[in-house]
Amino acid sequence: MSVQITLEKPVTNADRTFFQLRKDIVEGVIPAGSKLSETELSTKYEVSRAVIREGINRLAACHLVERKANIGAKVVSLTPEGLIQLYQVREALEGMAARLAARHMSDEEVASLQGLLDSHFNKVKDAQLYYQEAGDVDFHYRIVTGSKNSHLISVLIDGLYHLVRMYRVQLGMAGPRVTTAFDEHRHIVNAIANRDEELAEMLMRRHILYSKNNIENKLNATPT
Repeated sequence: MSVQITLEKPVTNADRTFFQLRKDIVEGVIPAGSKLSETELSTKYEVSRAVIREGINRLAACHLVERKANIGAKVVSLTPEGLIQLYQVREALEGMAARLAARHMSDEEVASLQGLLDSHFNKVKDAQLYYQEAGDVDFHYRIVTGSKNSHLISVLIDGLYHLVRMYRVQLGMAGPRVTTAFDEHRHIVNAIANRDEELAEMLMRRHILYSKNNIENKLNATPT
């Protein structure tokens, strides 16, 4: 089965606003846990309140915004409990994605994935930062889409991807973990290239567990 993935491109003004809101939440420009005011956001992004309302509804669908009775819409908070639940699902499903990628990715796709890591090397060689833009230049996005399983892609990309990115971008892409995470990516790609499905799944699950532990330590060290 061939699954075609089309990167999101804004078509309407509402799309552009939603993408910018989502980016600002993922990157912490709009802080985690903050209340969202339609009036303030419409002024900031220079669009109507109706466009903001639509954007907030779409953000809720991808788990970045939650609605609270008597409070309204607010950005989700980054918590140890939320991290654990999210990464339990991520470990299982991305492990499966790596297994399927080893089975289904073409040689050209694997070579492209190896080239992607080569392009990331300069970002991590000083062990300070490993920021990846969303979409096709993100290692994990490539693995998930490489599974060629439309249901898995829907759950991970359409459902959880940007919430995962929120934790990764704000808490997991800097510091001493950077070089080890990059090395783990290399080992996963090698397993996929060798068509070793079992090893690819095991390495991906271990990689996500280590990432979860790293983020959890940072969350627990952050004053509340």
